[in-house]
Amino acid sequence: MALIRKFERRSMERNSLHRSIRATYTPFEHDGRVSLQIDSYGSETRESPGKKSQSFQLDREGATALLAMIRREFALS
Repeated sequence: MALIRKFERRSMERNSLHRSIRATYTPFEHDGRVSLQIDSYGSETRESPGKKSQSFQLDREGATALLAMIRREFALS
């Protein structure tokens, strides 16, 4: 698990679209600050279907950075 506060743009030589998977999110408060945890789950064809695969957390700083990135890359206002 990791707390993400900043994002860095990077170019890759080869890109491919991954398969769709299930994800959940959980807002929570810790030390008076709101955070958001996003958990992803592997595909139903994996060895342990439904098992949590990865988790990451965003605090206000990370959420602000993610929102700015999404607005910029998808040309959203």
